[in-house]
Amino acid sequence: MAETSQHAWGYGLATISRTTGVTLDTWFPDPHLGPPPESFDAHLLPTDISRHERDDDLRDVSLRGVAVVIDLEAPPESTPDAYLRLHLLSHCLVPPNSINLEGLFPLLPIVAHTTRGPVHPDYFQHNRLSLQLEGASLTSLDKFGPLLNYYSPPGVRIADASRVRLGAHLSPGTTVMHEGFVNFNAGTLGASMVEGRISQGVVVGIGTDIGGGASIMGTLSGGGKEVISLGERCLLGANSGIGISLGDDCVVEAGLYITAGTRVLVQAGDKTEEVKARDLSGKPGLLFRRNSSTGAVEALARTNQAFALNSDLHAGTPSP
Repeated sequence: MAETSQHAWGYGLATISRTTGVTLDTWFPDPHLGPPPESFDAHLLPTDISRHERDDDLRDVSLRGVAVVIDLEAPPESTPDAYLRLHLLSHCLVPPNSINLEGLFPLLPIVAHTTRGPVHPDYFQHNRLSLQLEGASLTSLDKFGPLLNYYSPPGVRIADASRVRLGAHLSPGTTVMHEGFVNFNAGTLGASMVEGRISQGVVVGIGTDIGGGASIMGTLSGGGKEVISLGERCLLGANSGIGISLGDDCVVEAGLYITAGTRVLVQAGDKTEEVKARDLSGKPGLLFRRNSSTGAVEALARTNQAFALNSDLHAGTPSP
């Protein structure tokens, strides 16, 4: 195999439903970019994987080691393949929107994620009492498990584990508060504050603050194809929202939702012109606000008003 970063590999531990044979998930503790080394042997699993292989009667699952090599430019072909791609994103080995995720959803079964690990939904429903009496409480019923069930990204704070899916890309210094949400194939490129929603495909630049209740349009629903990104040092005010990209040093005032078709007044020399918000997508140094007298949405140039996060909130674990 030619040496190229279009490939990835890893040894994983797959959870397989004994009744249905369905692979519920696959955990990759140490995924890698590039072709596998010459020592790679799909039939010789490392001890860190093989020692965990077992049958779990409580959950009606088998834990089995797998060795996976994938082409990141081709669509995923299996559940372990799909999970390896999600792990690559969450380990920050690849940025969002950089690998092929076409056909991902059909490869991810709906899983009953419990405090004792993944369970087939039908088995959980039919054995709910016995599972709960043994401490297997249901935490979610979803195709994506919580990121923290699989990986703890270094230098990151996540206040509520259920709000961040596996496949989220969170760089060191990121804080996700209780009402923040980060989908798969989306996330941050550096220290950021997330108190709102980062939808699939959205990339947030260093030093940006997503205010409480703020929302950023993604590409999963509604047929939208444009990938939304936020530049560095941006601020989305509380309960605001955007359907366009922001360049560096932009602010959207609280409560203002801007879609691509929103009509925006801009100053052009001595004149005021009306443009659609899509025409301002990605431009830096803008303040988007609603005029409190006229109700019109305006975009004003910001000068000498750099926004900065509170560095104390985004510091890592102190040294002993």
